[in-house]
Amino acid sequence: MFKETVKNLLDEGLKEREDLFLISFDVLSDNTIKIIIDGDNGVLVEDCMFVSRAIEHNLDREEQDFSLEVLSAGAAEPFINKRQYKKNVGRTLSVKTITNETIEGILTKADEGNILLEWKVREPKPVGKGKVTVKKQAEIPYDTISKAQVVIKF
Repeated sequence: MFKETVKNLLDEGLKEREDLFLISFDVLSDNTIKIIIDGDNGVLVEDCMFVSRAIEHNLDREEQDFSLEVLSAGAAEPFINKRQYKKNVGRTLSVKTITNETIEGILTKADEGNILLEWKVREPKPVGKGKVTVKKQAEIPYDTISKAQVVIKF
């Protein structure tokens, strides 16, 4: 019952802010509420505060004791939601497919069914010595992705 109430409050809060979306939601046995959100334009501290207030201000601590954590999705965390792909177009991703193939490239497109990765490789020239840079690309359906995350480069 408590979890349903919290989920309804969370859904109402996210309806007000359509740029934010839910990554994970859990209520633990000790009434610790853990929420991870992401946003089409990133997540600010104010966004976490907005979601927290949407829930906390509508629950009575006299009735139910709880703790509440609202976090943003980590930069190196694997993607859960298709909207995360769309927001990261232009960034380098590492994608592992269900056939255990790993592809690293720049995410150039994310539509309803697929993503498109592009990368460059050095290959031997067809004729003569030396190497030439070749542009490669792979269109990958979402249902064949087992894990995808942004590659952080320093």
